[in-house]
Amino acid sequence: MTKRLVSSPNQAYDVLMIAPTMFFADYGCHVRILEEAVTLRDMGHKITILAYPNGRDIAGLDVRRCWGVPFNYRVIVGSSRHKLYLDVMLGLKALGTVFGSRPTVIHAHLHEGALIGHGLSKLRGVPLVFDLQGSLTSEMIDHHFLRRESAFYRPLRRLEWLIDRFPAAVITSSYHAADILVNEFGCSPQKIYPVPDCVNVDTFRPDVLSAGERQALRKRWGIPRERQVVVYLGLLAEYQGTGLLLKAARRVVSARPDTHFLVMGYPNADQYRAYAEGLGLGGHATFTGQVPYEEAPRHLALGDVAVAPKISATEGSGKILNYMTMGLHTVAFPTPVSREYLGDLGIYAREVSATALADALLTLLHDPTGAAERGARLREKAVDEYSWERGGKLIQEVYSDVCSRG
Repeated sequence: MTKRLVSSPNQAYDVLMIAPTMFFADYGCHVRILEEAVTLRDMGHKITILAYPNGRDIAGLDVRRCWGVPFNYRVIVGSSRHKLYLDVMLGLKALGTVFGSRPTVIHAHLHEGALIGHGLSKLRGVPLVFDLQGSLTSEMIDHHFLRRESAFYRPLRRLEWLIDRFPAAVITSSYHAADILVNEFGCSPQKIYPVPDCVNVDTFRPDVLSAGERQALRKRWGIPRERQVVVYLGLLAEYQGTGLLLKAARRVVSARPDTHFLVMGYPNADQYRAYAEGLGLGGHATFTGQVPYEEAPRHLALGDVAVAPKISATEGSGKILNYMTMGLHTVAFPTPVSREYLGDLGIYAREVSATALADALLTLLHDPTGAAERGARLREKAVDEYSWERGGKLIQEVYSDVCSRG
């Protein structure tokens, strides 16, 4: 069993968050960092975020960026060799920060952040909390950055094993991730604290658009009035299931020409748009490109049903919670994280294939009344179990636990 929290601390903490990413860039990993930071700040804690350059400032957060290089100004998503020198620069920035002002807690995101945070923790005697969103080596494989048969796989797996042991506590974004830490990496359950992805239930709500606003936004994106809309919001990549989604869309549109797919996200929007046109979906699929997080609720409100085709076995899938709190019935592949969030209310493709995904989508599209009813129940589940108010209290209790150890 992983550790369960029972205390209710009221101390205000000075938290140094290390985010080795180009925060903020409107996708899943960044959304968790954002919502955690805003929630904890609103609870009275001081939050300072150290991040790579090139992201955008958001929500009035204190974001301090390391130095960049003149030859790389693009936003990096996932594994990249460029992160090696950026991590060095972020480490130097962090070193100067902790010697300028000693924090109460170091809250490190991603394995690179935990590695940097470990050194700072030892130097300044500050407890390290590691916010884990997935396996380092598994993500590299998902991104085709590493192969299992590569000579680098075993050393990197060993490095991941070591990093997982550095912190005083590991926060996981799902119970599935907690199980992986225990069963695959041999971590002590007593230092693992599952804090599943949560959602801002006040921002993401079904009534965010009036009928007139909804129609105007549909018109803006060229969605015919009579069509049912399937929405997807997230990164566009093969490990996210984007190719499978478009193949499934072709089968859905063939059976239900009154269906339209609204695909929101980046990178690779132009490539996938061309791929969709090659599949004959040109008139039935709209690619918006990157949607600012602040605009996500308005765009999701255009949907009748939602789809989460992510096939990664270790990463979280926070978009499902956004769908749930928007009251959207959701189709997903039967991954452990999808089942953890949706439970019995989800519609699952029977296998990871375009055919199975299309069949599951058609099940919902053939029963719009039932989809709406189950969508309302999904919102109730999200509000009850996955609000950031609850998540913030759990994280606060982790801080209390690690600081009380002296």
